[in-house]
Amino acid sequence: MVVLNERRGAAPAAPRRPAASPDRRRSRRRRGWLTPYLFMLPGVALFGVFILFPIVQALQMSLYDWNILRGAASDFIGLDNYVRAFTDDRFWLSLSNSGIYMVLTVPPQIVLGLAVAMLLRSKAPAQPLFRVLFYLPVVTSWVVVSLLFKYLFADQGLVNFALGDVLHITAGDTSWLSGRWTGLLAICALGVWKGVGWSMMIFLAALQGVPQSLEEAASMDGANWWQRFRVVTLPAIWPAMLFVIVMLVIGGFNVFTSVLLMTAGGPGGQTEVLLTYMYQQAFSNLDFGYGSALAVILTVIVFIISAVQLRVFRDRGES
Repeated sequence: MVVLNERRGAAPAAPRRPAASPDRRRSRRRRGWLTPYLFMLPGVALFGVFILFPIVQALQMSLYDWNILRGAASDFIGLDNYVRAFTDDRFWLSLSNSGIYMVLTVPPQIVLGLAVAMLLRSKAPAQPLFRVLFYLPVVTSWVVVSLLFKYLFADQGLVNFALGDVLHITAGDTSWLSGRWTGLLAICALGVWKGVGWSMMIFLAALQGVPQSLEEAASMDGANWWQRFRVVTLPAIWPAMLFVIVMLVIGGFNVFTSVLLMTAGGPGGQTEVLLTYMYQQAFSNLDFGYGSALAVILTVIVFIISAVQLRVFRDRGES
């Protein structure tokens, strides 16, 4: 047969590769199974060192009357720190202030961010400039903008000057940072101003995926802008809306820098939020056990609220 194939001009058959031994096949399968985990190992190691270990350490410290000097010799007190928190008036005041901040900042950031995104959706020569201007507060340091707003809302600041001497709405002598409600209002104003640009960018990216054909069809059917937004645009950007809501609620409960720098929790702890109260207990009073318990409680609250939001809004989006 080989002679016949050569006479007909056919190439000789390639030599057959010997079959791999069972040990080699097992080694090859083992390497294929192990490769993804080797790529995951650095990320898992970083997560364990910087996320998982601090969480476990905080849980442990919350069960002790933790003394930074005694360390392992700290006294085990069980759930006493948690009982102390739920009977602490300052804890409830700081928690309510965190809730007020979230309620006063999340809806305006969503509404204003979506409105700006809708306006900047159409192509225009100045569109990139406006995007940068609206997003600039997001990348600005919290420390810088907190000190700036502290100056703006000072007794002799620009806000009092504008409301009193220019617009004549008030007497111009409002002590914004010396009261609970006015101080929280100033802090919330900073939160909204700084967060609108982030919401705008998320919504702007989501709006790029809305099919223009659906909007044009709805317009041809006689739908006005509100009907087109409610029936076409909103369902298309609903996953982005869910993401923005959840992230803003989490960020609202984690407000810290602006409160610390603008009011320092004053006067008399009236503008204290949960993170600043936790910081004061842990690093000013050196009560690390109680501070860790406050951190655990905040984590549980944020987790529960986020889970409820995901369940409610996901069911609404699927309906």
